[in-house]
Amino acid sequence: MRWGVAVFPGSNCDQDCFYVVRDILGEQVRYVWYEETDLRDLDCLILPGGFSYGDYLRAGAIARFSPVMEALVDFAEKGGLVIGICNGFQILLEAGLLPGAMLRNKNIHFICKYVYLRVENTHTPFTNLFKEGQVVSIPIAHNEGNYYIEDEGLLELKNDKQILFRYSDKEGRLTPEFNPNGAKDFIAGIISKEGNVLGMMPHPERASEKILNSQDGLLVFKSIVNWFKRC
Repeated sequence: MRWGVAVFPGSNCDQDCFYVVRDILGEQVRYVWYEETDLRDLDCLILPGGFSYGDYLRAGAIARFSPVMEALVDFAEKGGLVIGICNGFQILLEAGLLPGAMLRNKNIHFICKYVYLRVENTHTPFTNLFKEGQVVSIPIAHNEGNYYIEDEGLLELKNDKQILFRYSDKEGRLTPEFNPNGAKDFIAGIISKEGNVLGMMPHPERASEKILNSQDGLLVFKSIVNWFKRC
């Protein structure tokens, strides 16, 4: 596989993602500068976390107009795999590649901690090595992670099985006290209707080694490799 990690002014998780792909997975990877317009050499592109353009206006609102995003839209339309993590998820929402929007966290504070996620759909390129209903521990670090979508859109997400991860307690129960940012229907991660674009607020790259107290996030990256080998 050929991976790319996008770099915007203000990205701060690009090196983490690069490290996971190159040093843990042993895959081919390169950085993709925000001014690039040719992604034809890639199979999967990661939009990492951080504060692109300082999160001015809205998180992801300026990055959405970077030259690389036009190429990314074409890349995704042709079936290329895309992962947007935290700020990357926000950028994908701003670009219209995923439905919905991000609001400020319900407590109006930046949150940085490990949370529990319940896996909702394992029939995707990003989750095929998980078990349905499995509870995993992956950290969040964001100020605008309160996912919102209107009821009609939420119904569509459910009917099309686009919800991949929900915030839960350790037993997988959906209770308000374990919804850290107030996200609608406990949503922590979704995919596009076509199934090749993933947006998630938790940081799987920060839970990819034993030294980090969780390797649950590594399954996201391993699932992609596994899916690609089977195609």
